[in-house]
Amino acid sequence: MLSRVVIIAAGGTGSRLNADLPKQYMLLNEKPVLMHTISAFEAHADKIIVAIHAEMIDYWGELCEEYKFDIPHELVLGGKTRFQSVRNAINYLETRFPDFFFHEDTTIAIHDAARPLVEESLIERSFEMAFEGKSNVLAHKSTNSIRIGTHHANDAVDRETVWQIQTPQTFPAQVLQEAYQQLELPTFTDDASVVEKIGYSIHLIESSYKNIKLTFAEDFEIAKLYAHTK
Repeated sequence: MLSRVVIIAAGGTGSRLNADLPKQYMLLNEKPVLMHTISAFEAHADKIIVAIHAEMIDYWGELCEEYKFDIPHELVLGGKTRFQSVRNAINYLETRFPDFFFHEDTTIAIHDAARPLVEESLIERSFEMAFEGKSNVLAHKSTNSIRIGTHHANDAVDRETVWQIQTPQTFPAQVLQEAYQQLELPTFTDDASVVEKIGYSIHLIESSYKNIKLTFAEDFEIAKLYAHTK
């Protein structure tokens, strides 16, 4: 029986012929980022589902052949937004594994494809907390001073109360299923905001600065250094 599922959000598209190639397909230490991300969950999830853009399916298949990547995972079509991609993955689970949502001890983690260096101990803790019925996200405290407002009117905020949110974000499966029956709202910036909207509390797990999201070219250089210290 499935008890732990991870949905990896990899819905970006691009052309392999130019610099617009999504970060999850670029190389980190001689292997595509998405392969590192999938590998991080191999020992911790019963099923790995990757929400991928339709235009990238063939390219991903070519990469798997080229790099002889054989960790089992299943693909679903990503949507125009993260919300739609996750909902597509939930719909896939409902269709293929309908009993999954009828068991209380089932959990779903959602993770960014471009966070390849998440520590396995944090993945494990996140799943364990979700088994206890606690929706949770990885986060770390801001190290910068924070001000809220506009260019002309703003206020200082105690940075000890400011957390920068990461993934995975992990939930009891039934909670996530319920949350994604809502209509999509512009305020849904991550999965926790979707779950929070229907009244569930979100618990924070203090994470590592190494769980970097690869966004800019310099992030890859930083990630290479972190990868050697794992």
